[in-house]
Amino acid sequence: MDILELLKVDYFVLFVVIALGMLLGRIKIKGISFDASAVIFVALAFGHFGYTIPPIFKNLGLILFILTIGIQAGPGFFDSFRSQGAKLIVIAITIVISGGLVAVGCAYAFGIDLAMSVGILTGALTSTPGLAAAIEATNGAEASSIGYGIAYPFGVIGVILFCRLSPKFFRFDVKKEEEKYYEEARSNFPKMENKNFVVENEGVLGKSIRELLFNRMTGANLSRILHEGAASVPNPDTKLQKGDVIKAVGTPEALEKVGMLIGPQTETKIPRSESFDAEWVTVTNKKIINKELRSLDLVENYNTRITRIRRAGVDMTPNPHSRLKFGDRVMVVSGKNNTEAAHRLLGNDTKSLTVGDFFPVAAIAVLGVLVGKISFGGFSLGLTGGVLMVALLLSWVGKTGPILWNIAGPANAFLREIGLLFFLAAVGTSAGTSLVSTIQESGMTLFFSGMLVTLIPMILAIIVGRIMKVNFLSLLGTLTGGMTSTPGLSAVDSMTETNAPSVAYATVYPFAMVILVIVAQIIGTLYKMGGF
Repeated sequence: MDILELLKVDYFVLFVVIALGMLLGRIKIKGISFDASAVIFVALAFGHFGYTIPPIFKNLGLILFILTIGIQAGPGFFDSFRSQGAKLIVIAITIVISGGLVAVGCAYAFGIDLAMSVGILTGALTSTPGLAAAIEATNGAEASSIGYGIAYPFGVIGVILFCRLSPKFFRFDVKKEEEKYYEEARSNFPKMENKNFVVENEGVLGKSIRELLFNRMTGANLSRILHEGAASVPNPDTKLQKGDVIKAVGTPEALEKVGMLIGPQTETKIPRSESFDAEWVTVTNKKIINKELRSLDLVENYNTRITRIRRAGVDMTPNPHSRLKFGDRVMVVSGKNNTEAAHRLLGNDTKSLTVGDFFPVAAIAVLGVLVGKISFGGFSLGLTGGVLMVALLLSWVGKTGPILWNIAGPANAFLREIGLLFFLAAVGTSAGTSLVSTIQESGMTLFFSGMLVTLIPMILAIIVGRIMKVNFLSLLGTLTGGMTSTPGLSAVDSMTETNAPSVAYATVYPFAMVILVIVAQIIGTLYKMGGF
């Protein structure tokens, strides 16, 4: 079988497109490379020459990519929504409404039929639910589908190009924006410090840590105590004696309260002792996921304290009500004889971070597809919206009975990459089949209108986002969510190690989709009323 015969085999074409795209993506020009996003450009070329990939790969890839994005973003989604959700939604609304105004403006300026114009809007924003609403609003006008087909290719390519080139064009340093993002995230969880204090206050002498309600009164945690030259791990029954030195871990405000309760800060060091261990441990035991620390009774059962929790790069002060999540890193201080048992309770199995259970993936996919089919007054979330919503909710819940909904980072990243590559290859070959012919047949005016509807809202989004002082990485994620562009998100996601774009995308995507449907229906109503 020669190479031309093999190119008739769809799965062979799929992997050829992916392989060539990955090679192209590694090429850097003036420091810019397209990484996995380059697959779509190779796919467009293959599609132009008649090579296509079955739609099943598009849907499979879309499900895997959106599902893993939802799982990654879920644990921090609601915190992000509370802290900056309003800003991001305003930007998304700006994108959709400005896109609608540009589409109507082009219809007026260039004499384009409004049914064609609303199709251009939904194609420029790559929204299939929007197209469905446009077709319904225009009583099935064929021009909407034609407009969608004309604008869709640039809607895909334009967002990718814009996102990849924007750091250079708008002069933003991705690394600095990552640092700012982590600083903003940490602002929700005040910086953790540790200080030593000498016991001097008469009111605490001879009293146990339990009697003093130490954690509740100060918000800090005790990790070590030095008594008569011997260091140890305190337990609830440990009594404080005059001259003892304690190490407390917490926020600056919490440590200030420790000083007021116990006594002055001291530079005296508590030496490491053979009697206890202090080290970072990874939470991997599924049985304790989502359980409150107080329910584990670590101090009583294991002579162990968790003095800080590190989640997504942010340190937090644990309290009795803190719930552990799969993959958390916790600082564990334990008596020497209890170290092994404490570690076993928490898991500390790094192998489980690389080997994932596929059941939650399949279950979320099934539930997401079903939710996407549910109709609310003629509107449904669709495949993307349904899977995203279910993945966000279940990954935030974390665990249901024996089922763990979170996927370890490496496994999640691998599935996301597979989904992305399948999706880009299938979308690209599909768009490539009609790209050139559509431009030739329908003229450059319609194509140019589609470009304007794609580009102008993105430029406005950048301007509004900078006025609102939104982190640039979150802004790009918001931009791709507002444009309902999964390929665009893939371009941004590969630019950073943070989850800022994914969280922002997940925050605004459902709102953008609903607003776009409403805008499409309004333009469709104008069409039925006779337009201009």
